[in-house]
Amino acid sequence: MGNFAKDFVSILQYLLPGFVSAWVFYGLTSYPKPSQFERVVQAMIFTLFTQASINIVEFILKWIGSYWSVANWGESSSLIWSIIIALFFGFIFSYFANNDKLHKYLRGRNITHQTSYPSEWFGVFLDSTFVVLHFNDERRLYGWPIEWPSEPSKGYFVIADPSWLLDNGKEQRITGVKNMLINVNDVKWIEFLEKTWESNDEKRV
Repeated sequence: MGNFAKDFVSILQYLLPGFVSAWVFYGLTSYPKPSQFERVVQAMIFTLFTQASINIVEFILKWIGSYWSVANWGESSSLIWSIIIALFFGFIFSYFANNDKLHKYLRGRNITHQTSYPSEWFGVFLDSTFVVLHFNDERRLYGWPIEWPSEPSKGYFVIADPSWLLDNGKEQRITGVKNMLINVNDVKWIEFLEKTWESNDEKRV
């Protein structure tokens, strides 16, 4: 039993950098957290990248140390660098997951047709534009989305400068209201308009 506990702790220590990277990634992106098994698999993948990078860092630092020595490389050095590298991988993967740059490059070379976003819902809101929220009771709200749910099934919209769109096509501004909080479950579908703040201001002058 003692050997099992010792081996289990050793495995956790080995996978720690991967869990740190995954923790950063899911904290900075809208990807839903996977099951426990999938988290372990992802931690192993991140750990693989981290361990390979540590070997490179160790080689470089020892080579530098042959000319100018500051300290010896040991377990503490390996642990510190593994956390630093794990944080770096978490940030860099989050960066590319949130801006679609890598997938856009790959799509341009017909390597993939996917985006880096967790869903179409997430990607469409990044191209900021005015929206019309169609409520379940047929009302329509027009405004600029400041915040929106990460998933289409839960969360809230924060709509700035909201106005009701009437049946006759006219716009009724909600005076005295800066932002409005809307439950996503009250909305059945959304229109994304080709409009700018400037054209909107001109309409209301």
